[in-house]
Amino acid sequence: MANTVKIRVPGTTANCGPGFDAVGIACTIYNELELTLSPQAGISLEVAGEGAGAIPADGSNVAIKAVQMVLNKTGRHYPGIALKMVNNIPLARGLGSSAAAIVGGLVAANELTGCQLSKQEILDMATSIEGHPDNVAPAIFGGITVSIMDSGSAKYLRFLPPKDFSMVAVIPEFNLSTKAARRVLPESVPFADAVFNVSRSALLVGALCTGEFKLLLHALEDRLHQPYREKLIPGMAQVLTAARQAGALGAALSGAGPCLLAFTDGDSDEVGQVMVKAFNIHKIKARYQLLNIDRQGAIIL
Repeated sequence: MANTVKIRVPGTTANCGPGFDAVGIACTIYNELELTLSPQAGISLEVAGEGAGAIPADGSNVAIKAVQMVLNKTGRHYPGIALKMVNNIPLARGLGSSAAAIVGGLVAANELTGCQLSKQEILDMATSIEGHPDNVAPAIFGGITVSIMDSGSAKYLRFLPPKDFSMVAVIPEFNLSTKAARRVLPESVPFADAVFNVSRSALLVGALCTGEFKLLLHALEDRLHQPYREKLIPGMAQVLTAARQAGALGAALSGAGPCLLAFTDGDSDEVGQVMVKAFNIHKIKARYQLLNIDRQGAIIL
């Protein structure tokens, strides 16, 4: 049995406005992970690209945790774990970098231990590490996913829209940890805000399923997390407004941020440029990247 495998995992955008901890989209930005399992004891990690020199190379690394979880579950024992990572997904920006690392570790270790685990088992394991399935589900399955938790297990629906759209990810220079972004959220919200989000979430999934993208302008509205996280991202409201005024179908915070994402079916470059300019007005350096929906999820290279 081969002891080395290489995996490609897409980045993801989660929440998509009102779909807090539930809706996620796999995006055409990728990390690659090469795993080698050996009888020679020790953990090694090489990182190129995003996070080089900053990602921990020990048992606290989420990719290594994922590998060890598979080894424990399958009863296989390999004292040596060597990871090589080529990261294109920005760290702590809201594009699913931790989910990609977790999924990459799980899928790679499963491949090297004889593919004993189903994708559902991999999803549940990934969710247990990540804390929620909204990013890990699309990273595994590709496309658009809607996920829930039920009795400790993640249930999901995966689909593709009937026609294409593009996404403009505007990536500011600063990081924002998910923990910090969650600390600003309230323990409860007004009933009217809950109703607002339920209706928008239903409209969001309906619009994506049917291709009625003109409804995204309203379907991406949110009252559960974006208003509270706005204070952590200078210029956020103005950047989202600039995207809509430039012709975007709609715009929202990507995951916990600080990336902001616009959905487009027209001049995506123009939308990206005005969003970057709006950030610059607030003295925030940013760049944009054009993305599409990844349809495959994590794959073996």
